[in-house]
Amino acid sequence: MSAATFEKPPTAQEAVLAELRRMMVTGELAPGTPIRQEALAERLGVSRVPLREALKVLEGEGQVGYAAHRGYVVAELSVDDLVEVYRMRELLEAEAIRAAALHVTDGLVAAMRAAAADVDAAGRADDVAEITTANRRLHFLLFDASGMPRLVRTLRQLWDATDVYRSVYFAGEANRERVHHEHDALIDAVARRDAEAAVAVQAEHRDHSVAAVTAAITAR
Repeated sequence: MSAATFEKPPTAQEAVLAELRRMMVTGELAPGTPIRQEALAERLGVSRVPLREALKVLEGEGQVGYAAHRGYVVAELSVDDLVEVYRMRELLEAEAIRAAALHVTDGLVAAMRAAAADVDAAGRADDVAEITTANRRLHFLLFDASGMPRLVRTLRQLWDATDVYRSVYFAGEANRERVHHEHDALIDAVARRDAEAAVAVQAEHRDHSVAAVTAAITAR
């Protein structure tokens, strides 16, 4: 049996980081919530070391902050932060999509359709965390096809920093319906190898998300 058939198990830090991201996406760790490291480490069944390492990663992304005498706190949602990150995504995603259009295969289109179906199924189950995961899988299938690993790595960092914002968007049923149609339009454009149409659909997809999340943040 080839060693290539085995996946490397996540480190303790990676496992803790993934769980913290899930907790923030689902609202278990809501914006403004203090992070009690001792209690959280006990809940996760780890020492404080991998938890601190994971929190450092999230701090670097701006998802948590550190305050003297308070420790780590989940960052509040910010319209300015949202707009800045999505502007950066706009520039990089357009480049990735144009490059990916040169490498589209029937297999890529089929994989994107399967991921879109997973997004819809998670929506019917009201599983916001799984919607977020499947949505990410769909888009990065396309970005990865660009053959531009440095650009895609930067995109992953931008998406990591804004998963909580997407979870706010996916919580709305009307938004999920809109996402369904936009995913269909994106995949159809990719299937036609129409780079500019795909870039336009992706831009509309982002703009709807920014508008809805901005409204949700300002209404708090």
